[in-house]
Amino acid sequence: MNYTWNWGIFLEPSPEGAGTYADMLLSGLAWTVVTALCSWAIAFTLGSVVGVMRTLPSRTANAIGAAYVEGFRNVPLLVQMFLWYFVLPELLPARLSSAVKQMPDAPFYTAVLCLGFFTAARVAEQVRAGIRALPRGQAQAGLALGLTWAQTYRAVLLPNAYRIILPPLTSEFLNNLKNTSVALTIGLLELTARARSMQEFSFQVFEAFTAATLLYVALNLVVIAGATLLERRVAVPGGR
Repeated sequence: MNYTWNWGIFLEPSPEGAGTYADMLLSGLAWTVVTALCSWAIAFTLGSVVGVMRTLPSRTANAIGAAYVEGFRNVPLLVQMFLWYFVLPELLPARLSSAVKQMPDAPFYTAVLCLGFFTAARVAEQVRAGIRALPRGQAQAGLALGLTWAQTYRAVLLPNAYRIILPPLTSEFLNNLKNTSVALTIGLLELTARARSMQEFSFQVFEAFTAATLLYVALNLVVIAGATLLERRVAVPGGR
């Protein structure tokens, strides 16, 4: 294989007129971070609600939570991304459908919603496992003190459950961060899409995807370091 390496390609101007190739990759990295953070806000909030529903003493709440989890967890992310972007607007009323299609940055909003709802199903199972791992006496003690079920979950069960599941939640956030790359299929110019554009313009495929890989690794290491500090900060003194 005759391939000429050119690491100086990153300092050359990109055909898109948005600075150099390095600027183009950093722009993609910014979209990756924003998409991951916004979708995680949805995933964490919705996943916590669904996870709580699956532990409530209510068959209806359990059934709704289970239906949500199985519905979103058992369909591939790429298929869901296409459904959100191509199919859902067609199911809306004509005026609303037209407004959605003409909305600026539609791929970004679609990716945020799709990743948020997809990841929420996985977060819900982790929250459910964390609550189930707590001693049953904690809920009983909260109720015995006169707390309602909502107050018991908010003040007793969820704070302790989050401490238990913080490591798997960190892994889930990293998965969500990497899953943003799927959004290139609907036109979101995140990091992977920018690396692909760079290799198509410059034909320097190894340099483009090596840089993208290093940026992903660096970003993930920052997340892991932050999660480690958070885990130490919220640890119960004297606990294991």
